[in-house]
Amino acid sequence: MQSHTLEATLIHWGGELLVTHYDAPSGAWFVIAIHSTRLGPSGGGTRMQAYPSLVAAIDDACKLARSMTDKFAVANFPLGGGKAVIALPENWDQSGRTELLQRFGACVHQLRGLYVTGPDVGTGPKDMDIIATTGAPYVFARTTEGGGAGSSASPTALGVLCGIEAVVAHVFGDPTLRGRKVLVQGVGSVGQELIARLRVAGAEVLFSDIDPRVVQDLRDAGLTFVPPDDVLDTPCDVLAPCALGGVFNTTNIDRLRCRIIAGAANNQLATSESAAYLHQRGIVYVPDFVLNSGGAMYIVGVEALGWSPEQATAHVQRIGGTVRQVLELAETQGITSIAAAQQLVEQRLAQARPESARSVVTKDGQ
Repeated sequence: MQSHTLEATLIHWGGELLVTHYDAPSGAWFVIAIHSTRLGPSGGGTRMQAYPSLVAAIDDACKLARSMTDKFAVANFPLGGGKAVIALPENWDQSGRTELLQRFGACVHQLRGLYVTGPDVGTGPKDMDIIATTGAPYVFARTTEGGGAGSSASPTALGVLCGIEAVVAHVFGDPTLRGRKVLVQGVGSVGQELIARLRVAGAEVLFSDIDPRVVQDLRDAGLTFVPPDDVLDTPCDVLAPCALGGVFNTTNIDRLRCRIIAGAANNQLATSESAAYLHQRGIVYVPDFVLNSGGAMYIVGVEALGWSPEQATAHVQRIGGTVRQVLELAETQGITSIAAAQQLVEQRLAQARPESARSVVTKDGQ
């Protein structure tokens, strides 16, 4: 996105509030995008990485925040959509990480609960412990030692697995994954957990990743490696993108040799036209925001809503039912799965009560 399109992008985004702050000691930018507080405080993780420009960081934060609104609304969960980005400068000195995160936490705290955060790409539970020293009580997914519920990777993967089982049943008439070929693209924390669960379910797991150490470890474990450039061309029943977004566009969809796309990565479609193109090709796409809310639901449920781990797990497993609802609606109306999911989002946002905007606080909160 070029700088002259920033105004148009923000107008199209339609969010409630955008916060930007230049962190002079590090040269980083803090961006907090609050898309909606209609269902509750805006919630979303903090992404920490380098960007080519501030505009690119804002664009990413806004898109991700909007996706979080959809994610929580389709799951009927009491949070709105938000996202934070810490845009790092080139050649950033990691020795200042703790102080940087503490300064970011102070920015989160200044919003007084309008935005609550957790981990995302480039951050984890230990980072949340640091952010919480200045940002509490508006920080989720801290380590268990830090008073939190720990990593969200496992419940996120559980939700994705439940969704995969639902779409496999929709396409093939049987939810059983035994013998189904599933290609996991990206073996980060969620990808690793998903692979473990798929193997237990009996799936034939293929994987792709750019980290040589990860590749070697999984090869040693007997899994089949697919080079990153060959992912789209590899025959499989399910392609599960679990890395960064923007994977599918109208120029590469013709290469796909899968029946289903269902993974944890955010914003998997590079363009709005991609959904219609997948539909025309007969490839069933499960919208990422329907599938990947399990981690956030589990963490917020345990840390803020008083759920037991068992209750939180049961809520995550309902993602399978939501996937079925979306796919049945799409089939009945002859529309894309994205359009069907958006119908559910709009219905739930329209039904929201204004007073719900501050209905979720952490157990340390006021």
